[in-house]
Amino acid sequence: MSKNSEWKTKFNEMLSVCQGELKKTTDIGKRMLSASKTNSNLHESYKELGVLVAKAIEEGDITWENPRVHDLLKSIKDGEKDLELMEEEVNNIRFSSESESNQEPEVKK
Repeated sequence: MSKNSEWKTKFNEMLSVCQGELKKTTDIGKRMLSASKTNSNLHESYKELGVLVAKAIEEGDITWENPRVHDLLKSIKDGEKDLELMEEEVNNIRFSSESESNQEPEVKK
């Protein structure tokens, strides 16, 4: 075999290996995207289920005597109150009179 023929053979082998690896990488990427979408759907389903269960417990449709459940419900209530306070504070800042925002800040000496 000539050197030119050997070079072509080696090049074709290398090209074939690269094509195979590219195909594998593409297949893995597709599956990872699919897994990510499935994971997002799963997360949203758990979240919705949790909201429904919490509402049912609050309304007395479900009784669940588990201390962790009650701790989580308290944490949710506390978080909701905190967010309401933060929203109120942000709105107070946002909607404060323009004359206050146009005034130059007081410089302390």
